[in-house]
Amino acid sequence: MFLSVFDMFKVGVGPSSSHTMGPMVAASRFLDTLRASPFTFAGLKATLHGSLAFTGIGHASDRATILGLAGFSPDTYDRETADEALATIADMGRIETEGLPSLTFDPESDLVFNYDAPLPGHANGMVLSATDAEGDVILEETYYSIGGGFVLTAAELAAGKDTDDGAPVPHPFKSAEEMLAMCRATGKNIAELKRANELSRMSATELDAGIGRIWDVMNDCITRGLESDGILPGGLRVKRRAKGIHQALLAERGMNLTAPHTINDWISTYAMAVNEENAAGGQVVTAPTNGAAGVIPATVRYWLDHVPTATPSKIGDFLLTAAAIGGLVKHNASISGAECGCQAEVGSASAMAAAGLAAVMGGTPEQVENAAEIALEHHLGMTCDPVKGLVQVPCIERNGLGAIKAVSAASLALRGDGTHFVPLDAAIETMRQTGEDMSEKYKETSLGGLAVNVPNC
Repeated sequence: MFLSVFDMFKVGVGPSSSHTMGPMVAASRFLDTLRASPFTFAGLKATLHGSLAFTGIGHASDRATILGLAGFSPDTYDRETADEALATIADMGRIETEGLPSLTFDPESDLVFNYDAPLPGHANGMVLSATDAEGDVILEETYYSIGGGFVLTAAELAAGKDTDDGAPVPHPFKSAEEMLAMCRATGKNIAELKRANELSRMSATELDAGIGRIWDVMNDCITRGLESDGILPGGLRVKRRAKGIHQALLAERGMNLTAPHTINDWISTYAMAVNEENAAGGQVVTAPTNGAAGVIPATVRYWLDHVPTATPSKIGDFLLTAAAIGGLVKHNASISGAECGCQAEVGSASAMAAAGLAAVMGGTPEQVENAAEIALEHHLGMTCDPVKGLVQVPCIERNGLGAIKAVSAASLALRGDGTHFVPLDAAIETMRQTGEDMSEKYKETSLGGLAVNVPNC
């Protein structure tokens, strides 16, 4: 089993990897299918099902689908250009995209939210269709956005194609148990195993440059969030708080008036800065999803800014270790809130961050695995219940607490020798089972939990 660090960490656009990035990627893939087809097409249609329908407006799933059909991609997304394209499509009722004829598309009638018929493969399902000049569908494909910006066709999902199917890597592992055994057998730590696997597919220069870009985007996102204020879009009137808290923390420095636990405010503020940017539709990195995008950057930033032994040269080891843990979670359970609740998003991110932090602070592979287990174990059962379908309440604060748990889990694991009662594999399997048993209303539909117990406007 191999999942690249660049699959776990993708540069994209907020507010949701499943509901914004996924539909955009699916629509882009559909264009490739049309370009390869012998048919002549005249129009396009899109239908969003399940969780994509229930929280699609709040997550801009409709906007993302249209932009994907217009040729936009999450990693090169530009908001101003996108706004211009949407206005043109709405005005003309047509989509112009490279390699295809002008295609009719009325956003009001050709994009449908189907709340009544979820698709069988996954909660995040969508059907994209192309029509002929008479309006009859002549090509159609079903796509599932399975979390973290990953998209599969119905056939790919049925075939279990959720990980890389390329050439074998030197150190494949499908479980934490296998990973630890491989560490013992090779004398390598988790980051070294992961690096060797990545280098079987790319050069060291490409790998290091890619990881550098991932951290730069993460860190830039923190900086923008710490410098921005105002009200987040969507109708909840949620006020950005990261800038104000950060300014207060800076003012308190050196005054000897703050309690030791104030470090938690620093960690939370870094995470909140990212997720406020995500909620505003800014550029973020899936880590492993947009809804949980703040946990790992906040933990890295805490380590760099507040731990005396930290060095930027180890950021690569942090992210490679985190990606290894994230790959195990995705392969054996889920990173999708629509599939397993927020335990699969913030819980997974916290486990990844805890592992990365333990690794760069000198932890053994056993201590790193223990850190990931502690963090995941104490997110088990967490529901995904965004108010009004927006990745704002409780998501922004939840990232802050996920980062705090990650730091605590790493610290606790480093105080031990790596032996512990609950293996990470057991925690991952428990998360999968819990998600399977969880009521659908607690899985990113905004039909339960906080979403129905607080005012929506």
